[in-house]
Amino acid sequence: MQKSMKIAIVDDEQDMRQSISQWLALSGYDTEAFASAEDALKVLGPDYPGIVISDIKMPGMDGMQFLKKIMGTDSALPVIMITGHGDVPMAVEAMRIGAFDFLEKPFNPDRMTELAKKAANARRLTMDNRQLRRELSDGSQLMNKLIGSSPVMERLREDILDLGQADGHVLIDGETGTGKTLVAHALHAVGARAGKKFVLVSCGAMDEQRLEKRLFGPMQPEDSQLPAVEEARNGTLVLEDIEKLSETLQSRLLSVINEQGTPAETRIVAICNMQEANKTCEDALRPDLFYRLAALRITVPPLRQRGEDILAMFTQLSEQFADEYGCDAPKVTAQEAAQLLQAPWPGNVRQLINVAERAVLQSRRGSGTIASLLMSDHEEMQPVVTTEGKPLKEYVEAFERMLIDNTMRRHKGSISNVMDELCLPRRTLNEKMAKYGLQRQDYL
Repeated sequence: MQKSMKIAIVDDEQDMRQSISQWLALSGYDTEAFASAEDALKVLGPDYPGIVISDIKMPGMDGMQFLKKIMGTDSALPVIMITGHGDVPMAVEAMRIGAFDFLEKPFNPDRMTELAKKAANARRLTMDNRQLRRELSDGSQLMNKLIGSSPVMERLREDILDLGQADGHVLIDGETGTGKTLVAHALHAVGARAGKKFVLVSCGAMDEQRLEKRLFGPMQPEDSQLPAVEEARNGTLVLEDIEKLSETLQSRLLSVINEQGTPAETRIVAICNMQEANKTCEDALRPDLFYRLAALRITVPPLRQRGEDILAMFTQLSEQFADEYGCDAPKVTAQEAAQLLQAPWPGNVRQLINVAERAVLQSRRGSGTIASLLMSDHEEMQPVVTTEGKPLKEYVEAFERMLIDNTMRRHKGSISNVMDELCLPRRTLNEKMAKYGLQRQDYL
């Protein structure tokens, strides 16, 4: 479940603090107000789960000094600065130091909400990446994240282990929501550079000027961060949305790659997320850069190709959400299991996570069906299914495995309780568990 982002509001004027807090609270944010920068700094650590909105002109420590302090603590913490009329040059200077954006008084509350949403999304991505980095600090966490026993996932894990040991640049492509960034973390975690720097830059999150500075510099004395190509030296530099690089920045990146020689001093892992129909990453990049980056390549499989993994993941996710919400996980019928397997999943794993959470919320209210969650926004009450039919036997076996797995989990491996609930003799249950690779000790 995604937690609500906090917003720290820093302003010496009480009326302004209250009005901003009330407006953002109505938009669903958890706000906390501070009358001074000094008070705010007491709670704004490097893992602050939110963003900051601060006035520039304040007594004591002003907004510019406050911003520099924050950038020194966590340069990825988004700070939106509020300026008075005529203070735009000061706001531009704040942007140079590292502010996320600025608002000029009197500002439109809707504009503030829009900026807060963008900043919160950027912060959430940063926090998620940091968490992934902690979880994938050693290769043993890899298999826990890349779950699934389908052939395509077995192949993906093998590719990651193989290419992780290689030293060339890697191109990762695949549909949106398939977990490409997770694969990039995994490649770093299982390779020889695991103990070195891992730097991730989203090429689609900044305008060209800011992106060029983030990647290549030059940095000013007051900047707390090295250019990414320097910061990642001897480690791994991951470039998300590589297709968003302009021709100019593609040329600079190619020059950096050529200057490094072979083997590369810094390994570049490029993540491509092409959305346009009939276009590929190769179409978006200049040929010489594409072939340098795609020397090694991983295509992350879409969820619809992962078969029975879908049910296993849905079960695991719904149990996790049920635990968070303090309720029972929804029971999946045979028809619903078939619908989960048939759905095209355009949003892939990310969509499955959302469906699992909403299914738990529906179940807690005692209303709604999984089928309703899988319906297309553009089709009137018609379940979305793929055109790739599967034999009935596959659906039956997938549902049977899921049912036994869920029941074993619920009864913590008690064979007698599972036999009673499913009305199965011991021999039949043992045979089916052996058939589906289920072992009692995994549930104890």
